Amino acid sequence: MDVLEDLKGENNGAFGELYKKYFYMVNRFVTNNNGNTNDAEDIFQDAMIVLLEKLRHDNFELTASLKTYIMAISKNIWLKKLRKNYTEVDFTEQNSNAFFEEIDSAIESEKNYFDKLQNYIHKITKHCQGLIHDMFFKEKSIEQIQIEYGYSTIHNAQNQKHKCVEQIRKVKEQDKN
Repeated sequence: MDVLEDLKGENNGAFGELYKKYFYMVNRFVTNNNGNTNDAEDIFQDAMIVLLEKLRHDNFELTASLKTYIMAISKNIWLKKLRKNYTEVDFTEQNSNAFFEEIDSAIESEKNYFDKLQNYIHKITKHCQGLIHDMFFKEKSIEQIQIEYGYSTIHNAQNQKHKCVEQIRKVKEQDKN
């Protein structure tokens, strides 16, 4: 990946590229979990520092998508901050082996989550696969969904979204049994 090589070389353009591509998901996670955009910016910056530290190790191997990796690091840092009642996770703690092991574990969990989600999505109707993909992965608004899928009202689009999410829940329940 070129962006990883640029990041290793501390190319500021690489940081900007990652920010444009991935900040929105970190911001959404943090703001949905008792934080604000300023918190998300701090978390994203901390995640970039952790990623850079990981890249500096000769034996580093990206075992997940970069998106999954950044999200796992960010979630881990934010949840740790929440557990410590918003106190700072100090830099020495972020560079400890235990912290990196925790990050690796979080990345594996995130990969497993996305693998499971992909598996569930493949088991629902094609129509719902497209709708779920557009809403949650492409982050299209309910208004865009209404227009693109030809629903007469936003309410109808929201009902269809609910039905598709229910299909996933049913598949998940069946997989548990």
